[in-house]
Amino acid sequence: MTWQWIFLVAFSLTVLPLGLALVTDKVPERLRSRLAPVRPRGWAFLALYAGVLINSVPRLAGAPSSVLMAATVAGGLATLSGLALIAVAGRRTRGAGA
Repeated sequence: MTWQWIFLVAFSLTVLPLGLALVTDKVPERLRSRLAPVRPRGWAFLALYAGVLINSVPRLAGAPSSVLMAATVAGGLATLSGLALIAVAGRRTRGAGA
C-alpha cells in the first residue's frame, strides 16, 4: 500500500506537470528541438500518468478483486497507449530529420 502512495505522489509531481506543459506548448525554446513533436509527447506522458492513476486509486480505496483486475487491465492499456504514442512520435521525428 505504501508503494502505491509513493508512486502516485512521485508521478503527480513529475509526469503530470511535464505532460501538461507539453500539451499546452509551454516548453522553453532551447528544449523545443529535443522534444519535437511537443504535443504528442505531452499526450503520451498524460497517458502514462493515467495508467498509474487508474491502477493505484482502486487499490488505495480497497476495492474488490474484480475491480482491481479491471483497473489493472485499463491501466495497462493506458500505459501501452502512452508508450506507443512516444514511439510513433519519435519515429516521425527521426523520419522528418533524415
